[in-house]
Amino acid sequence: MARKGKLFYKIGEVCKICDVPAHVLRYWETEFPRLSPNKNRSGQRIFREKDVQLVAEIKRLLYEEGYTIAGARKQLLRNGANLRKTPLFSKAGADSSKKLLAQIRGELQELMTLLDQDLPSANSQPANRKQPAGRGENGR
Repeated sequence: MARKGKLFYKIGEVCKICDVPAHVLRYWETEFPRLSPNKNRSGQRIFREKDVQLVAEIKRLLYEEGYTIAGARKQLLRNGANLRKTPLFSKAGADSSKKLLAQIRGELQELMTLLDQDLPSANSQPANRKQPAGRGENGR
């Protein structure tokens, strides 16, 4: 599933999850009667998990299987409510994300080490730095 514990998704989130532009999702709403997300008080489309699964299935039929809009509509009618039950995020994807994050974390730690070496310490002040006007050596 997209994200555990999340009930509703905004159109931007669905676009990221399914890798489909927003204008395509809005067009698909006109072509596929089953794809009809509710709208909240401000008029934003609110997609449920089943809507996200339907978008993923429509994308698969159109882009991977090569169906036309009409053919995909017929295929969805034939399949009824039996959408493909494959998760949107695979475990393999999560593993590669963890590796990437670990690599980024290591590079950031290296950068922090380099920055600590290049920056002068906070206690050392240049000899020619002046005290603020009106203050003596005691700071009064």
